[in-house]
Amino acid sequence: MAVMADTDIQDAMKQAASGAAEILRGLSNADRLLLMCQLSQGEASVAQLEEAVGIHQPTLSQQLGVLRRLKLVETRRTGKQIFYRIEDQRIFALLNTLYDLYCPQAGDNHVD
Repeated sequence: MAVMADTDIQDAMKQAASGAAEILRGLSNADRLLLMCQLSQGEASVAQLEEAVGIHQPTLSQQLGVLRRLKLVETRRTGKQIFYRIEDQRIFALLNTLYDLYCPQAGDNHVD
């Protein structure tokens, strides 16, 4: 019976590792990571994202499409506008950790 439980745990760990790897693959592109950081501040339309991060069409649409396919973002449509948002709290936690580790803070004058 212990062998069965160990196999179940291994299978669960493999499945979790695969899911984490997929998320990290999605964030491994600088443009997508920048978009996700912006979306961590709240929902935004495509036009708002373009202005906020400086990524222009068609690159912006391509990267948002990747984020949608990976289910890293949710969308809603109002008329002709599409709004993007992050729903998964685990993604917020991951982005917050990355922010704490890598984003410059006010008064932070050192380079690691």
